[in-house]
Amino acid sequence: MDLQTTIYLVVGLSFALYIGIAIWARAGSTSEFYVAGGGVGPRINGMATAADWMSAASFISMAGLIGYMGYGGGLFLMGWTGGYVLLALLLAPYLRKFGKFTVPQFIGDRYYSQTASTVAVLCLLVASLTYIIGQMTGVGVAFSRFLGVSNETGIYVGMAIVFTYAVFGGMKGITYTQVAQYVVLIFAYTVPAIFISMHLTGNPIPQLGLGSDMVGTDVSLLQKLDSIVVDLGFGQYTTTTAGSTLNMFVYTLSLMIGTAGLPHVIMRFFTVPSVAAARLSAGWALVFIAILYTTAPAVAAMARMNLHATVNSAVNSGGDMFAAESSLKVEDRPEWMKRWEVTGLLKFEDKNGDGRIQYYNDKTTDQAVLDKAAAAGWKGSELTVNRDIIVLANPEIALLPNWVIALVAAGGLAAALSTAAGLLLAISSAISHDLVKGVFNPNISEKGELMAGKVAMACSIVLAGYLGLNPPGFAAGTVALAFGIAASSLFPAIMMGIFSKKMNKEGAIAGMLAGLTITLFYVFAHKGLFFIKGTDYLPLIGGKNSFFGITPEAFGAIGALVNFTVAFVVDKFTKAPPEHIQALVESVRTPRGAKAVDGRH
Repeated sequence: MDLQTTIYLVVGLSFALYIGIAIWARAGSTSEFYVAGGGVGPRINGMATAADWMSAASFISMAGLIGYMGYGGGLFLMGWTGGYVLLALLLAPYLRKFGKFTVPQFIGDRYYSQTASTVAVLCLLVASLTYIIGQMTGVGVAFSRFLGVSNETGIYVGMAIVFTYAVFGGMKGITYTQVAQYVVLIFAYTVPAIFISMHLTGNPIPQLGLGSDMVGTDVSLLQKLDSIVVDLGFGQYTTTTAGSTLNMFVYTLSLMIGTAGLPHVIMRFFTVPSVAAARLSAGWALVFIAILYTTAPAVAAMARMNLHATVNSAVNSGGDMFAAESSLKVEDRPEWMKRWEVTGLLKFEDKNGDGRIQYYNDKTTDQAVLDKAAAAGWKGSELTVNRDIIVLANPEIALLPNWVIALVAAGGLAAALSTAAGLLLAISSAISHDLVKGVFNPNISEKGELMAGKVAMACSIVLAGYLGLNPPGFAAGTVALAFGIAASSLFPAIMMGIFSKKMNKEGAIAGMLAGLTITLFYVFAHKGLFFIKGTDYLPLIGGKNSFFGITPEAFGAIGALVNFTVAFVVDKFTKAPPEHIQALVESVRTPRGAKAVDGRH
């Protein structure tokens, strides 16, 4: 069976499975639509949480980022896994004990204010819609290559699939669909990694293969990769950082606290029947997440090694990287390159007309590298590789069997679609439950609320598709912005709501608005959204990354600091919360009797 037919078969079967589960587990009540009736077991919920958490950014983009950034890319691993631990230990059990299944509902009740709830809805919508751009970008990348359609068509198909199982199934359908998607995506991620690790190092465990010697040599994989990238003008793979040390620290912190503030993950802890089950499902989810996250560094390094070996024959021979015959002849480029060229995500330009493809860092400040390139007659790097294709193309680069390539296609789509569904449900519940029922029509019937939720989700899918067609950047970069927005707006309000009984509604509202505003301003100023001709940032901020060299993706932690500061200052000059609210906060933090709390009273 040829590759394309195999891909159609595997991806088609996975889609049929998701839709079948959605029909079987369709929601018939608001409880089933929002929290799956509250009766999901910890292990199942842990697996669904892992699928919800490991988005297109984790599956498709993260290894690509690490592959190009090297050591500096580790901040995504530290930030996202550390953030999940923070969420599981500091927030989820208390929120579950509080018994409100949406973040705006918690904030509205804790801060005894409908206005606070509405501001939280605004923050949630901005963060979730930014996050979903990355998922739809990932869907377009995967579909465009593996189904042989355009990026736009891929996004339309993805919208239709998500609509089918999210709108009709709600949280109940999404939960069981995500269990299936987790199984698909984890096999799709680890199986190729095992194959490639065996081929390069002889070790079948990728995590160990990363530190092992290359087959037939006494040189480790990382030592070899360091030597190659440095010779070609790139930064040393094992030491290069993401900007300054301060930026790397703040970036990691932003991802961590942004994780703890993202509503679509928090909602998963309300699908289990008790606080104890919420803690247990958090532990299971961490186990399931760790399988992929510990594999990602190996996938990144091995993909980078294979890519350089494909383009530059000197990688394997140990010869001069800049020798005339070391680069790949255009007519000899492998089939996988031709297939990805069709998508526009991989392209080359023969700048010097020698019929070969040169791939090196022509922006390097190492003059010796530039001199070698000039002496070889090279006139700039001729290959452009989108970071989002690294994981998806990796099994093709390594010439793995067709069924493995097809499995990766299904896995990439599963990762993007699972998180998109969770985000859409968070958006839907915020609009239908917190705005329609909580603000505009408190007396709406359950049937009416359920319909409002489905309409809100359908509209959100259309908007998400539009944003996916016009993304501001690659998947993981866009997702990082979403984490920054959640970090600067929702996380401080949730933390203060649990651990500061004296924090009042005025402080929380002012803090959320201040954190969101300053973060959006800094992000927009760097993304060219002020449409000032001739610059990609707003001159008012003093230059690119002008705030101590901090990038916009990392600015969420600064926004959170502003949020906390404004909230506590305003709190000092306004009235303290009512006594019953302070007593409520005390009761939520008290472990005694927690096993008896079921979240329904």
